[in-house]
Amino acid sequence: MRRPLIGLTAYAEHVQYGQHDLMAGVLPMTYVKAVHATGGRAVLITPDDPGTDVLDSLDGVVFTGGGDVDPANYGATPHPATEPDKARDTAELLLMRAALDAELPVLGVCRGMQVMAVATGGSLHQHLPEVIGHERHRAASGTDPLAADAADYGRHDVVVDEDSRAHHYFGRCLTVNSFHHQAVADPGEFVAVGWCPDDRVVEIIERPGRAFAMGVQWHPERTPDLRSFAALIEAASRAQAVTAA
Repeated sequence: MRRPLIGLTAYAEHVQYGQHDLMAGVLPMTYVKAVHATGGRAVLITPDDPGTDVLDSLDGVVFTGGGDVDPANYGATPHPATEPDKARDTAELLLMRAALDAELPVLGVCRGMQVMAVATGGSLHQHLPEVIGHERHRAASGTDPLAADAADYGRHDVVVDEDSRAHHYFGRCLTVNSFHHQAVADPGEFVAVGWCPDDRVVEIIERPGRAFAMGVQWHPERTPDLRSFAALIEAASRAQAVTAA
């Protein structure tokens, strides 16, 4: 049987390539390597031509990190610190709803978890420091919050509900990196099952009783701990086997 084919949502950005200024489909290779390391085969989904037909060829989807979700999608006024990526919103909200309807295995990472909530009627905290009174969820760009000599900023524990599917993958507690200033306020059709114990910021959501659909607020692709990706590939492999039978 072939390796499960996993779509990765990507950005469309202007890049400098040699002497050329180009619009390119861009995604850190850490996502691609995480899919490959856990047994999948990665393909990029760019936001330039939104459509759900791409899902017909996939065994699972990772909704990746990036810019803020436009608060207009959940009926809120933009905060001054909010920097929406409207092109990605259009494509990814469409894809998310279609993937969930099709029971396609889905993993949301950081922004991707927030897209899960918003796509199913939920909402976000637009600027966490104003909600929880500190900025320790937002590490400096280019840092490794999990390094032994790192500051407290961008690193914290997550406690997991013992009755959740996530507990099967992560156990009761894990330590994660953190690169966000927004967070899930209302998870929509999902259920919050993991939190930062210091401030109760939601760190894991899942969709009980349905095909695998889980969101994590941290960036596992930037760490050696790829259990979330392994869980997605496992679910995609099961779905692939059922389709092939």
